[in-house]
Amino acid sequence: MFPPRPDSATAYAISQAMMDGFARHYRLFRAETAQAKSRFEAADWHGQQRGQSARIAFYDERVKECVHHLEHHLHAGEQPMEVWQQVKLHYIGLLVDHHQAELAETFFNSVTTKILHRTHFHNDFIFVRPAVSTEYLEDDRPGATPAYRVYYPEGEDLAPAMERIVHNFRLQCGFDDLPRDAALVAQALQRALGGAKRRTNFQIQVLSSLFYRNKGAYAVGKIINGYTELAFALPILHGEQGLLHIDALLCGEDDLQMLFSFARAYFMVDMEIPSAYVHFLRSLMPRKPRAEIYTALGLGKQGKTLFYRDFLHHLRYSSDRFRLAPGIKGMVMLVFDLPSFPYVFKLIKDHHHHAKDTTREQVKAKYLLVKQHDRVGRMADTLEYSEVAFPRERFSDALVAEIEQFAPSQLEISDRDGDGRMEVILKHLYIERRMVPLNLHLQEAFDAGLAQPAARAQLEHCVVEFGNAIKDLVAANIFPGDMLWKNFGMTRHGKVVFYDYDEIEYLTDCHFRSVPAPRNEEDEMSGEVWWSVGPRDIFPETFAPFLLGNDAVREVFLQHHADLLDPQFWQGHQARIRAGHVPDVFPYDSSRRFHQSAAL
Repeated sequence: MFPPRPDSATAYAISQAMMDGFARHYRLFRAETAQAKSRFEAADWHGQQRGQSARIAFYDERVKECVHHLEHHLHAGEQPMEVWQQVKLHYIGLLVDHHQAELAETFFNSVTTKILHRTHFHNDFIFVRPAVSTEYLEDDRPGATPAYRVYYPEGEDLAPAMERIVHNFRLQCGFDDLPRDAALVAQALQRALGGAKRRTNFQIQVLSSLFYRNKGAYAVGKIINGYTELAFALPILHGEQGLLHIDALLCGEDDLQMLFSFARAYFMVDMEIPSAYVHFLRSLMPRKPRAEIYTALGLGKQGKTLFYRDFLHHLRYSSDRFRLAPGIKGMVMLVFDLPSFPYVFKLIKDHHHHAKDTTREQVKAKYLLVKQHDRVGRMADTLEYSEVAFPRERFSDALVAEIEQFAPSQLEISDRDGDGRMEVILKHLYIERRMVPLNLHLQEAFDAGLAQPAARAQLEHCVVEFGNAIKDLVAANIFPGDMLWKNFGMTRHGKVVFYDYDEIEYLTDCHFRSVPAPRNEEDEMSGEVWWSVGPRDIFPETFAPFLLGNDAVREVFLQHHADLLDPQFWQGHQARIRAGHVPDVFPYDSSRRFHQSAAL
């Protein structure tokens, strides 16, 4: 790289403008996030939803503002590459002791890649690799709140420490009976610790900010006892008369993984030093990628940056080839994967099946709806990328032929970087966590034979979870549209998650009707629909032929979810949503709750 010259005033001005743009972004991001506490205290659930949705758009808005400023005031796109190399060097200097250095690097990349040509997307001009370490970063300002607080319980009873932990969050509304709840938490923790003898370093570490999502606030921490660490989270909810209570104890890595699931909405949590929170959370969930933790905290662009770095690293140290994903091919999306990588890649097809009346822009709007909506643990999050380059030798010829046939507008194969290496460049794609399609999971049970208890149990779990997933979506004002089994997946935690969004609608935009009675014998015998059907008319009674063709599946479904075939079920939920009801969403089983009768 060229060293900065004394006359590089333009380079410094560009770098400072980008840093100012990032500072504005994170200031607004934190201001919106900080309001989550007051909205929780006031039980303003609709305001919480609006805040969560609005915050998602902040980043792109600030990037556009910054690009506009650089182009119109500093003519950034006209500057020679020597100046742009100096821009990055100056920017690195501005990152020294910065509390959000990794986020500022990503902001720099987002702005720079909208100004420079793709041939300059390498480490001389952007942060392909991080330049500043965020390890052990601390807020040294006088009176600054640390990333986490440490408690040293006196005696064997953990209840007083639990009370102090909750009091330190300074929630401006009362508890129904905090000593009672603290005692329940302490008893559950003692069981989880298994009566292990306390070591000299016995302590409780708790992150200093609450994590707000839906109608809950979560205290997140861990107990350290010798060489043992136990992760935990305390859901705090509103109950009767607006009084708060601790609803459950979530304990261990699996519980925390479910709380921070990719199928749930992003948390609102106020952080001066995000990397400190991510480092702490990674100690609770060592198997969860840092990219997913950043995303769960609402820092989606940083999640995308880290995901892409992880992906490039995986490509370097793997040799298998991309292929069409197993399962039934989609009518709207072309899906492929890399067997050794736990994600799928989705392209919108140029030409759709005649049964699908939609456009590329409409499909993108559906995916954006899901991104901004509460996913209630039942809709997979997506990462959206543009102009992604892959090594051509890693693509099977069959996959390239499939893309050329169904999505030619999204494909470019060339040596765009001029280094002799052919690349497959995809203009727009979505990336999701890979799951086992539910139809394949069901087929495994059929293949094993339903006379086998394990196979029967697998089938029953699939069908019950399938219905539960639909009901959770309905409660959150989502009609999934195409409810075929192939559009749902099974996670490793045994949860059914929806992932095909091209027909998704708000429940309140749909018209649920009963099938009209036949007017005469000719109508009754007709194999065709003889009644009028509007564009958003839905007839739940007609779901059964598509979903319940197998007798064993039908039996379980009707036992647990027959109400899904009744229009009144759907109409009742529409009425509740229109009346302003916001559903409770628990990222844990109801059996874990301390207060089963709490009116929330």
